[in-house]
Amino acid sequence: MIRHLRYLAFALVVLGALALAWAGFTARLGWAWAAVALALVALGVRDLIQTRHAILRNYPVIGHLRFMLERVRPEIRQYFIESDTEAIPFSREQRAMVYQRAKQELDKRPFGTQLDVYAPGFEWINHAIVPGRPAGEDFRTSVGGPACAQPYQASVFNISAMSFGSLSANAILALNRGARLGGFAHDTGEGSISVHHRVHGGDLIWEIGSGYFGCRDAEGRFDEASFARNACDPQVKMIELKLSQGAKPGHGGVLPGPKVTPEIAQARGVPVWTDCISPAAHSAFDSPIGLLAFIARLRSLSGGKPTGFKLAIGHPWEWFAIAKAMLETGITPDFIVIDGKEGGTGAAPAEFLDRVGMPMRDGLLLVHDTLVGAGLRDRIRLGAAGRIVSAFDIARTMALGADWCNSARGFMFALGCIQAQSCHTGTCPTGVTTQDPLRQRALVVPDKAQRVHAFHGNTLRALAELAAAAGLDHPAQIAPRHILRRISSTEVRSLAELHEFLAPGELLGGEPRQAVFRQFWAAARPDRFELQAA
Repeated sequence: MIRHLRYLAFALVVLGALALAWAGFTARLGWAWAAVALALVALGVRDLIQTRHAILRNYPVIGHLRFMLERVRPEIRQYFIESDTEAIPFSREQRAMVYQRAKQELDKRPFGTQLDVYAPGFEWINHAIVPGRPAGEDFRTSVGGPACAQPYQASVFNISAMSFGSLSANAILALNRGARLGGFAHDTGEGSISVHHRVHGGDLIWEIGSGYFGCRDAEGRFDEASFARNACDPQVKMIELKLSQGAKPGHGGVLPGPKVTPEIAQARGVPVWTDCISPAAHSAFDSPIGLLAFIARLRSLSGGKPTGFKLAIGHPWEWFAIAKAMLETGITPDFIVIDGKEGGTGAAPAEFLDRVGMPMRDGLLLVHDTLVGAGLRDRIRLGAAGRIVSAFDIARTMALGADWCNSARGFMFALGCIQAQSCHTGTCPTGVTTQDPLRQRALVVPDKAQRVHAFHGNTLRALAELAAAAGLDHPAQIAPRHILRRISSTEVRSLAELHEFLAPGELLGGEPRQAVFRQFWAAARPDRFELQAA
C-alpha cells in the first residue's frame, strides 16, 4: 500500500493538469479544463507550504472538503460530520469553543443556548445581582506542604500528562512553548523528559510511572542518581508519581520495539528498538507506608520540590489506607492528582475505557472528604483531570474540592486535533500523535504554540467572568452551593444538596456520616493495601 496515499488527490490533479495541457497544446482542446487543473495545482502547492492548517498540509486540495462542510448550515454539518461519531465524548460546540479560543476568534454566538436546559443532568452556575471583581485572570495556587523547600505557584489550568512517543515531537515542542508563553505547567507523562521538552524551557511536572523512565537502572528498577540529575533541573517544578491513570487503571503497557526510536529510548533510558514495558504495579514500594516513604525520598532527592502522586480511585479502602498511613507516619505528599476514568487521550482496552475505575468527580469528592475528615486537607493540594475543557468544567471541579485542573484533550484540540481516533495507528491526520516525520511536519510549532497559549489565557479569562458573575473574586471561592444540577424536569438541586460532605476531623473520632467511610475506614490498614480481616 502506498505510504503517503493522502497525497493521491494532489498527484491526480497534477497528472490531470499535465494531460489536459498536453491535449490543449497538441489538439487545441481542453484549455479551459487545463486552466482549472492548473489552478488546483497552485492551490495544492499553497496548501503544502502554508502553516495555519495541519489538515491542508497533510491533505492538499482534498482537505478543503472538510472546511467546506464546516461552513454549511448547522443541521447539515451535524448530519454529515457527526452522525457517525456518537461515541466521541466532546460535542461539536465544545470543540468549536476550543478552536475559537485557540485562534483568538470571537467565541460568542446569537440565539441563546443550544443545550436542553430542562434535560436531567444539565448544570449551571447561579449569578449574583452584584458581580465580583477578580483581581486579574492569572489565577494560581501555591503547591508545597510543610516538608517542601521549593513551593511552586501553579496555574489553576495546566497541560495534563501526555508522553513523547504518544505525542509527536512537534506536538511536545508546541505544548511546551505555549506553556512557557503562558506561565503554566506541562506534565511530561510517564515517558519522561525528552529533548523536545527542554527546547523552550516551559515549566515541567515530571511524571514517574511504574517503568521509572528517565530514572531507572538496566533492570528497570528505580535509580537514585539518574532521578536526582533530572529532578534537580530548574525546569522541573514538581515531581508526580503515577500510581494509575484514568484510561486504564490497574493495566500495564508495552511500547513495541519497532516504535522505540533513538529519541524515545534516550528519554526513557531504555534500549533502542526493544520492547518498552510499563508494569502494572510499582517495584519501589508495596504498602501505603512504603509509598509515603518513597514520596519523601523523591522530595529529598529533588532538593525539596513539591512531590505528590496521581491516581484513579478504585477500591476506596486502598485510598483510606494511604490516608491512614499519612496519619501514622506524619509524611504527607505536597499534592494529589485525581484522574477520572472518563479522561484519557491514549488508546486502552475497550472494557477498561468503559467499565474500570471511578469517574473523576466521584474520586475527587472521596479524596477531598477523606483529607478534610482526617484533618489533612490544609497540607495537601488537589489537582483533577478527566474531560475538562471549558471554564465551566474548571469552575465545577473546583467547587467539588480541586485546587487546580489539568486538561489533555483541550490542549490537543488547541494543537489542531480533530478526534480522528487514529492516535494508536501512527496515521494522525494533523500530526499530533504520529512519529511519521512527514505527517508531523503539518503541525507548525510557532503557530500551534500561540494557539496553546491563547486557549489557556482565554479559558482563564472566561473563568474570571464566571467567578465575577457569581459575585466572587477568585474561582477558589466557588463552592458546591454555587453549582446547580437538574435532576428532573421539575427538580433542581445544588451540589451542596446532592453531596454529603464530612466535617473537619470527623474521621478522627466518632461515627462518620457517609456510608463508604462507615463501611471501610475502620478496616483500612496503613501497612497494607488489603482490608483488615474482621
